[in-house]
Amino acid sequence: MDNSEKNRLAMAVVDRWISFQGALGRTKRKYPTPEFLSFVEAVRSYTDLTRHDQLIHREVANAMNGLTEFLRLERKQVPGTILYEADRLECLFFAGFDPHFEGDEPPGL
Repeated sequence: MDNSEKNRLAMAVVDRWISFQGALGRTKRKYPTPEFLSFVEAVRSYTDLTRHDQLIHREVANAMNGLTEFLRLERKQVPGTILYEADRLECLFFAGFDPHFEGDEPPGL
């Protein structure tokens, strides 16, 4: 696997995380959902590329560590879909599985 591609995706994750945090600080009324979804997309791309690697980029781990708790504590009202996606993303990133099973259910369920 090309190390420059991993670094490029890691920097995309960090850039979108910073963009999302900036959007959180700019507005208190409307939740910055597009910026968060952009961050989610970048993390998913990074996770797909590094799925079988033993090491992950430190800055990506810093952005992902405690993501759901950060979102809960940062604002009084956070849309449920945001918290759901954050929890799902943490499971995918740290545990390697997606807890959302739509279309992936075992036969008979």
